[in-house]
Amino acid sequence: MSGDFSFIAVMVAGLYLAALACIYRILLTYRTAQGAIAWIIALIGLPYVAVPLFLMIGRYRFGGYVTARRMGQKNLTGLLDEFEQQTTSMPRQGEPHFDNELQVLCKLGRQPFTSGNRSTLLKDGEATFQALFDAMEDAREYILLEFYIVRSDRVGQRIKAILERKLAQGVQVWLLYDDIGSAFLAKRWLRELSAAGARIASFGRGNLRTRRFQINFRNHRKLLVCDGQVGFVGGINLGDEYLGTAMDQEPWRDSHCRIEGPAVTGLQLAWLEDWNWASGERPELNWQPMSHPPGDEEVLILPTGPADTWETCSLFFLNCINNARDRIWLTSPYFVPDFQVINALQLAALRGVDVRVLIPEKADSALVSLAAYSYLVQACQAGIGIYRYQPGFMHQKVVLVDDRYAAIGTANLDNRSMRLNFEITAINTHPHFIAEVDKMLSDDFQQCRLLTPADYQDRSLAFRLACRAVRLLAPLL
Repeated sequence: MSGDFSFIAVMVAGLYLAALACIYRILLTYRTAQGAIAWIIALIGLPYVAVPLFLMIGRYRFGGYVTARRMGQKNLTGLLDEFEQQTTSMPRQGEPHFDNELQVLCKLGRQPFTSGNRSTLLKDGEATFQALFDAMEDAREYILLEFYIVRSDRVGQRIKAILERKLAQGVQVWLLYDDIGSAFLAKRWLRELSAAGARIASFGRGNLRTRRFQINFRNHRKLLVCDGQVGFVGGINLGDEYLGTAMDQEPWRDSHCRIEGPAVTGLQLAWLEDWNWASGERPELNWQPMSHPPGDEEVLILPTGPADTWETCSLFFLNCINNARDRIWLTSPYFVPDFQVINALQLAALRGVDVRVLIPEKADSALVSLAAYSYLVQACQAGIGIYRYQPGFMHQKVVLVDDRYAAIGTANLDNRSMRLNFEITAINTHPHFIAEVDKMLSDDFQQCRLLTPADYQDRSLAFRLACRAVRLLAPLL
């Protein structure tokens, strides 16, 4: 009996020592006092629940990736220095239109704006997949893929068939996927592609020893690079849902972007750093810009994530909102902003900026949909327009700032994108591309319902309480 008591005492003491270690880490690294206090109370009161929970979702820096970045920093820094010294890279100072706002974005992404690019706006899944298929078919040296979700459905089988055919032709293929987003990807699909000669890595399972309990971090990027010359980035994953071909499926509304030119080097650098983390390898790739630039567009590739020194994704959104002069239009399937972002949106609206946020009417997450309603009154009172897209599920992530630049990427307006996910965005300053994005979003707004405070205030007390309660979970959504 005394032996059992001693064992239990040791276990309890060990649990509270672990809780103290977690509290020590919180005090050294916390972002907000409210979050720190909540964790500390939970760790003291319910350590048997809070300790494992904190180990899984309590961290805000992806420690293993940070270590890998430091180890590979010399090689990556050399490539980045070469990138910035290319003749297509815009100078950080001395250009009248290259103001402080854009310089901030360069510093956040550790990449330069480049000129000489040509971008094509892809407004739906059908156009995007056709462009992806064509680019892979045209590849002569290598194909780099990095997607949060890869499925073994019809789209996945078509991509696998193309990749197997290109491998047989001597083209090298590297595929990086997120193990959580692609949890239902068939193992047979992976085995067959690997047997054909593709190099495949999972963002999580490829480095379990160094990742340790950090399952809350996701690689949410979606990009493709062919031969270092053509690249794609945007919100579309590799799955049938983006085509909306199933009889019982709502059509998905999403956007992607095809880029030719020196900015593709930025996509390739982001892919290389992620691949290095997941596999420990550094493939030899083409880093030479095109001898004849294909266009005249200025583009910046902005990778963001929890291994960065700053909260780069949050700062990106804040930089856009705070510097908007006439309008800022944002689209996101998940609208669960923190207090900094909602306050910045309110201030922008109060100073006369046309602030619009486009979100889906039919969300794929009931909790996120409820949380979005809780922001409605304070948004509308400041003059922020909240629009709900009607025809189907709206999944695109687009930012339009005045007539000065447009951004298309993978980042949502939620805590996960801003602090926990690895995201990537392409920012374009060319008037023609901006006009295309303007037209696309204007057409989308025509298919939206503008919300009013009554959409929240006239609902039942139970609904309003549920919205407010779910909003407390915003850091986890």
